[in-house]
Amino acid sequence: MKRLARATVAAVTVLGLGVPSIVGAAANINTAGPSSPVSLSDNVNHNTNLVNTNLLTGVNTAVQGASTGSANVSGNTTGGAAGSGAASNNNSSNTTAVVTNTGAAAALAAAMGSGNNVDNVNTQGPSSPVSVSTSSNTNTNVVNTNVVTVVNTAIQSASTGSANVSGNTTGGSATSGAASNSTSNSSSLVVTN
Repeated sequence: MKRLARATVAAVTVLGLGVPSIVGAAANINTAGPSSPVSLSDNVNHNTNLVNTNLLTGVNTAVQGASTGSANVSGNTTGGAAGSGAASNNNSSNTTAVVTNTGAAAALAAAMGSGNNVDNVNTQGPSSPVSVSTSSNTNTNVVNTNVVTVVNTAIQSASTGSANVSGNTTGGSATSGAASNSTSNSSSLVVTN
């Protein structure tokens, strides 16, 4: 009478956030008696999902105003000199962001494991053929979503005051200072998936 010894090992790997991988174990048969065919089947399936979502938002807003006062020389026998100082605005912003998702991919590869199992029949009897079937299937789904937004807003105003010389027997001088605005923006955003 012929007997059939069959060992089947199947493993399914499902990887999610915080879920460890599962790999198939090897099938071992210590002794196969006479006329006892042995069939070993080792099936390993890796189903993996890796989702990276990166939302980067940088908002820089500057509202500035500057004005000089008035310079007035009036109602004098001999007018002197009058002046107002300068008014200026200066705005500078620097936005830097670096996002790297390569660590997640490396962790995914490590968690999947090799899937290489060794099936053993330690003692094989006469007329006991051994059949070994091994399969490994890998299904990987990677989704990367990157949304990067940088908004730089600079609202600036600068105005000079009035310069007036009037009602003097001998007029002097009146000067109003300079008014200026300057803005500088720098953005560096790096996303590596």
